[in-house]
Amino acid sequence: MKYTCKITIDLPREEFLKKLDDPENMKHWQKGLVGYEHLSNNPGTEGAQMGLKYKMGKREFEMVETIIKRNFPDEFHTTYDTKGVHNIQKNFFEEEDGKTIWTSESEFQFSGLGMKLMAFLMPGAFKKQSMKYLSDFKAFAESGTSVLDS
Repeated sequence: MKYTCKITIDLPREEFLKKLDDPENMKHWQKGLVGYEHLSNNPGTEGAQMGLKYKMGKREFEMVETIIKRNFPDEFHTTYDTKGVHNIQKNFFEEEDGKTIWTSESEFQFSGLGMKLMAFLMPGAFKKQSMKYLSDFKAFAESGTSVLDS
């Protein structure tokens, strides 16, 4: 399953990237994130891995983020792996009139029957969640609004 999301953030790209690139900020725009841990000695570089822990309702899960391409200020690509799901995330950043246009391309590959069925029955839920993260980042980056406050 593949789709693209796009949002404009009212910040210059350099300022946008500082906020996006700081793992301490993730808790402010990734609702449900309860913690992260660097799994390699080279955080933020290509090949680096980070463990992420989430709690959504009563469901808890972990995933591993791997940076596959870091070409700031233009692009940043990662993969996310959790049980039954491999997600390839390609992010592109353009600056226009002092604002940043963030284009996020998502590709999900499913290995478990349950996840394949969920993707088939509810493909819009994945895109909706991706747009929610982008919108929550926009609110955090532009006005300091944190998902922790809701």
